[in-house]
Order: sequence, then C-alpha cells, then structure tokens
Amino acid sequence: MDPKIGKKARLSLPLQNLLHQTSLLCLLILLSCLVDGESDEIVGYGYAVQSVGVDKSGKLLKAELRLIKNSAIFGPDIQNLNLVASFDAGDRLRIRIRDSDKERWEVPQEIIPRPSYSTPLGSFPRNHSSSLERRQVLTHPSSDLIFTLYNTTPFGFTVSRRSSGDVLFSMLPDTSESSTFLVFKEQYIQLSSSLPKNRSSFANPDVNLYGSHPFYLDVRSASKDGRVRTGSSHGVLLLNSNGMDIVYGGDRITYKVIGGIIDLYIFEGPSTEMVVQQYTELIGRPAPMPYWSFGFHQCRWGYKNVSDVEGVVAGYAKAGIPLEVIWTDIDYMDGFKDFTLDPISFPQDHMKKFIDTLHQKGQKYVLILDPGININKSYATYIRGMEADIFMKRDGIPYRGVVWPGSVYFPDFLNPEGRAFWGNEIKLFRDLLPFDGLWLDMNEISNNITSLPTPSSTLDSPPYQINNAGVRRPINNLTVPATSLHFGNITVYNAHNLYGLLEALATNAALINVTVKRPFILSRSTFVGSGKYTAHWTGDNAATWDDLAYSIPSILNFGIFGIPMVGADICGFSGNTTEELCRRWIQLGAFYPFARDHSEIDTRCQELYIWDSVAVTARKVLGLRYQLLPHLYTLMYEAHEKGTPIARPLFFSFPKDTNTYEISSQFLIGNSILVSPVLKPGAVSVNAYFPAGNWFDLFNYNNSIIAEVGKYITLDAPPDHINVHVREGNILALHGEALTTQEARKTAFHLLVVVSSKGNSSGEVFLDDGEEVEMGGEGRNWSLVRFDAGVVGDKVMIRSSIVNGEFAISQKWIINKVTFIGIEKVKWIKEYELHTSKNGVTDLTVSYYSSGEFGIAEISDLSLLMGKEFQLEFRFKASSMQI
Repeated sequence: MDPKIGKKARLSLPLQNLLHQTSLLCLLILLSCLVDGESDEIVGYGYAVQSVGVDKSGKLLKAELRLIKNSAIFGPDIQNLNLVASFDAGDRLRIRIRDSDKERWEVPQEIIPRPSYSTPLGSFPRNHSSSLERRQVLTHPSSDLIFTLYNTTPFGFTVSRRSSGDVLFSMLPDTSESSTFLVFKEQYIQLSSSLPKNRSSFANPDVNLYGSHPFYLDVRSASKDGRVRTGSSHGVLLLNSNGMDIVYGGDRITYKVIGGIIDLYIFEGPSTEMVVQQYTELIGRPAPMPYWSFGFHQCRWGYKNVSDVEGVVAGYAKAGIPLEVIWTDIDYMDGFKDFTLDPISFPQDHMKKFIDTLHQKGQKYVLILDPGININKSYATYIRGMEADIFMKRDGIPYRGVVWPGSVYFPDFLNPEGRAFWGNEIKLFRDLLPFDGLWLDMNEISNNITSLPTPSSTLDSPPYQINNAGVRRPINNLTVPATSLHFGNITVYNAHNLYGLLEALATNAALINVTVKRPFILSRSTFVGSGKYTAHWTGDNAATWDDLAYSIPSILNFGIFGIPMVGADICGFSGNTTEELCRRWIQLGAFYPFARDHSEIDTRCQELYIWDSVAVTARKVLGLRYQLLPHLYTLMYEAHEKGTPIARPLFFSFPKDTNTYEISSQFLIGNSILVSPVLKPGAVSVNAYFPAGNWFDLFNYNNSIIAEVGKYITLDAPPDHINVHVREGNILALHGEALTTQEARKTAFHLLVVVSSKGNSSGEVFLDDGEEVEMGGEGRNWSLVRFDAGVVGDKVMIRSSIVNGEFAISQKWIINKVTFIGIEKVKWIKEYELHTSKNGVTDLTVSYYSSGEFGIAEISDLSLLMGKEFQLEFRFKASSMQI
C-alpha cells in the first residue's frame, strides 16, 4: 500500500526488529521498541517478599510481595503482588507476577491456550517474612532449570542451569541502580535482566514493523571454566499484548510495558532447535502451507483491469519464467470495498473466466482484503455487519475510521458473531469468485486518521508514552483509539496487538470451511502464535540495497518466531527499482520460503520479464527453486511437526562455530543449503562464510569448497549468478524443471547424494497431495521416505525406508536418477547392483567423471517406485577409497 500511509500506519504500538550477533551471545528479538537513554527519576522502589511456599507437587512456588515505597511517576503503584513460578513442562519455566487484589488483562486462554493452575491455598506451606530464608529454590526432576527467589530488599530472582550454573535470566536488583527494580503500576510495568557482557550487536532502524513478538533466542559461547558449552541456548518470552518498549543496552534488557501482567516463559533448550520446538509447542506449531504456495508469486498495486493481469500471466509464459500465483491488490474492488468487484475493470464474468483459465493451467489466484468495511447503506456487507452488530465500538457506537474506501467500521474478531460474519462474507464472495488464497493487509489496525483522545482518559493518553515510530507519537496515531471496545468490553488499549492474529484465525477457519482444503493466508500484522494460522511478508519495503540486505534478518527472525512461511517483496515495493537491483533481488528472493514480486502503484513495472538480464537470471534461479520444491515442502512438514524454521541463521545449524553468530548476510535452507547473495551494487564477488565441511555448488556440482575449519572465502558472483551450496552428508530429493508446481509434481524424482567425508549421508522427503487440510497426522494419505547412504570398504550404498508407502505407490511417483557428488580419489565404477522389495537386479545406465578433488557418479534409467523400499549398491575401482 501507499508508503505515505503504510509506514505511518503500520502500528500504533511500535516494534523494533533486532538481530544481536556476537561471539558470546546471539539474541534474536522482534521488539516493541528500542529506546536509548534512561530517566534520572526513580520510577519505583521495588517489592519485598512477605511470604513464600512451594506446593506439595514441588512444581509451583508462590510468593506474596509488598511494595517498599510509593513513587508517583507513571501513576500509582500496585501495593501487593503475587508471584507464581511453575514448571509447565520439564523444559519450560513460567513466572507470573500479578496484582494480588484484582484481576488484570492478560492474553486470553482461548487465543493462546496454555496450562493454568488452581492450586488450593492450603497446599502452599507458607514461610512468612520473619522466618524467610535468604533464598527459596524451585526445581523439577526432568528440568535443567532452577528458579531461585532472593529475599533481598528489594527482592529479585534468577533462572539458571543446574548442569552448568549459567544464569539465563537475572532480575537481581542493583541497589545503586533503581532501573533494575521491579516496577508494577496500573499502566506501567518494568522488569529487567542482566545479560553477558562484551557483545557486539546488529541493529536496524527504529521503525514500526507490523507486529509484536517479545521473544528472544540467546546463544552463548563457552565459559572460561568450560561448564557452559559453546552453543548452549535458551529462549525468553514475555507473553503480553500491551504496548511496550524493550530497551537493549548491551549487557541488559529491560521491558517497559503499559498494561497487563508479567507472564514470563524461559525455554531451556539447550540447542537452538530445541528452543524453537519448545517455544512453538507453547504458542502453536506453524500452519502447513499448500504445495502450490512454494511456487513463484507475482503481484502489483496498479493492475488496471483483467486484461492487464492476463497480460502479465502471458508475459511470464512467453518468457519461460515459472509463475504459480497471480495476485491483485485493491484495484479489483468496486470503490475499494471488500468482497466486491469493479464492474467495469474487473467484471465478474471476465474474472471468473480468467481464474478458470489459470486453474486449467495449474496456476492460482490470490486477492487482498482490508479489515475496514465501508459505511454505505447500499453495500450488502455493511448492511449484514450492522444487522449482526459486530463492529468495534467507541462511546457506545461503532468507531468510524478512514481507509481506502472512505469511512469504515472495523469488524470485531473477539466477538464470536464477528468471526461468523467474516466467514460468511468470505463464503458468499468465493461462491462468486473461486480465489485460492487471501491476503490480509492493513490489519494492525491501520487508519488514515488520528482520532482525538477521550478527555482525561489514561487509555488514550497513558502516563508512560511508548516510543511509537521512534519519535514517541501518541498511542492513537493512525490507528483505532485505545478507548475503543471489543466484545466483552475488552479495550483496544489491551488487545491492539492481537487484531492481526484474530483476523488470521477467523480467516483460516473460514477458508477451511469453504474450500475443505489447506488454506493459504498472508497477513501483514502478526503476534505471538500467528504462524499457527498464516504466512507473513515483511511489509512495505523499498527498492533499495539496504532493504535488500535487511530482508535476510527479517525472514530469519520470523522463522524463529514460529512463522516459517515468510518473504519480502522481491525487487522492492516502494520507489523505482533498477535492473541490477531487481536482478540481484530475484537471485536472493528465489530462496525465500515465500517468494513474491510486489510493487507500488505509479512506480516502474518490475515483472521479471521486463529486463532481459533479469529474465535470464529468473529462469536460472527459479528453475533451481522448482527443483528444490520437494525439499522446501519437506521442511514445511518439519516446521509443522516441530516448529523449526525453513530459512535459518547459520548459527542455528552451527551453534558451536561462534563465527556464525555475526552473520546476517547469508542464510541456510534447512540444515543443508547455504545461500550467499550479493547485497551491494556493482559487486561481482561475495565474501561468504563456510562452516567446516565440503560444500558443492548447486548450479555446477564440479565446483566445491573444502573448509577444514569455518572460514571466509571470496566467491565469484557475476551479474547473472548467486552462490548456492549444499553441504556434505545430505541427500536431496529433487523435481525436474517446470513452470508450475503441478507440472513439477509430475516429473520423476532425482536423488542428489552429497557424500560425507566423515560418515553417512541422509535425507527425507514428505509426500502428500499438497492441499489436504491435515499435513501428516492420523490419516494415511501421505508418505515419508527416508534415505540413508554410506560406504563399506569399496562399496557405496543408498537405501530407503518408508512410512505409509501405499500413498506414494498410488501416485506412481518414481525415482529415475541418483547422482553422487563428493566422491574422493576414485577412478571408475567397477560394478553395481539394485535391490528392490522384490530383490531383483536391474540393468542401469551408469556414468562417472571427475574434476578437481571430487568425482561425480550418476545412475539413471532407474524407474524405482518412490513408495517401495530399495537398496542400490556399487563398487569403485579406487586408488584410495576416501568417501
């Protein structure tokens, strides 16, 4: 959307996206704001412990806290608090601090389900202040975490590891620094933790970024005494939907929150992968995405009519560039009203015919929706919304905002009737137009006006002013006012950051109900747990080299936040891109989990066929992407089952290599594929870091990198090339080249075995119909094929094992070729054998050649059923067998 609107209206509660990278600590966090500097005034004096006890189960510790001294800054203090520390699971510690005397807002259980405890008061033996020990400890037999409550003045607590003594979170007060004390007021909460010192950091501009994810992943290097191991990792979540600033000062992180409670979770890890698994177990595993969504997408704000869009589809076909999905922005609407079609430029009959043609060619169509419903008595959606009384209210009547169609009301997705209304509108519209997915924009909520605050309201004008947009704009700036109400009298002040999540949840349910297929949703605004329902793009970026580079840490953050299907607008959204920038961007964007070219109205067209050099590059990189589709889709299955990201920082897979902690200009696809893009204009080389191992160029298997230890290597990167390497020890299942995923799924599989110099190679591929609502699960309409390859003497072997092989057999998928790369010091293949489930031997076509350090063996004409187990063996004539 218009950056003049969008960049101001992205959020009223601002966020800052920081990737802190260092040899000692790697901290990824999407922050509500980064604030520099501290006030000299004493905001609070902390709390003292009045009583403490551990329940009979030994899993909960409860403490009563009393204010030490009042401070009037940012409003009156809450006098009495209760703290409950509990082990929700062996690998997860929860610390809740609330008002003892009245209930306060917290994220509703039905939105993010989590364990709740109602332990009888008598089950807590209490020690009162006169008999308290200096420390009270809570442990769990199956956990490495230790919670320690300190009876100091003011009180504090730590979370540490039993195995190493490493302190993971420390709210111990520094009596010389009041900013380290707990502060808990009606509209201001402050808590702070020290962090390891001597860290460098990688920061980005202090701007609003559409969502709130107050979670960080902490990766540490070895301690001097050796007790803390390199790569030891944990995660921290503050589950709170209110506006907040998070101050990162190098050796300390401080949360400044304007409401709610403290609901803190510590995830013990100790590996990066385990932290993300533990985090997504709590907030919800990522939603599975349909197979087609991993193809290439094209969009533009400014397509004038159906013929214009048809011309774009034809342009891709003529250029031989893969195109899976065509999108339309708000241009298709009648007066920018949701669930309508412009009768002149996008008439229903022409649109229906166009979409039918797309479907016949195996392509898809996605359209945009904004939450604002135009106030128009002749508009059926508005009429039904008013009749159902489902709009957010202020002062007892629906709140009137202004967005693209003019005056609008906003649906209330906390209202069950509001969700039903939204689902019905989607159904009615899809009955007219068979779209394949929905794009949810402007859902922070973005508003083109700033309403005046309610006089004397501390909601519209809170005592503490968060650092909105980096310049402390009012909380109501270009959004729905904080005094507006949701269903159940829930204020926007408390629930603002939930709106995008709630809309995605309602849309997800509606699409499943209407299509009975796996939904595809793309949402601009997100919150903790949004990945359970939606994909995400990083929003209105600009056609600049800085934004090209910034897209990498952006997508890596969201993968760790539990939203693995993420990408940035390729070639840039706002401003005129250039041929060179667009060429380099598609080289990078072809390897985003979600790959879409999108641009703003009145900017230069940037479809990939516009420039010949971009078209050449696009065919090359998207050709490889479509070959990698089975791998990307299998990583989606892994994300859905375990929460692990598709695109990963290097430290995620190589946490023991501290050099990877500083890298934000490269990334991994899964654990095996390393992407090293050019991010600067005019560059024809790239200085890329390679963790230890043998790496092979996926565009040319003859090109290899040998890294006995992790090291930087300068690689050639001519204008038409991006460096993409696969690491030894992996097996990839590849498609043949195709222009759509439907065509690709009909091609025979090619197994690429990257021989390991140190052990076996392995890989797997998940197979289903690509659109069933469930991915895996109890049904048997899927197969999981695992591959294992290794060396015994002079014999090389690859074999498969299969779960639910019947499904793959029913689809008649075959493996036609197996290529082994990374073979060392071999002259030729001596003999070979193929064993299938019938234990037969088949004649094959075999070739072998070598270049440089390694040889390549190719076995083709296999026609192996993917759904049946096989074992392929062959022997080498070798001068020295080193594989």
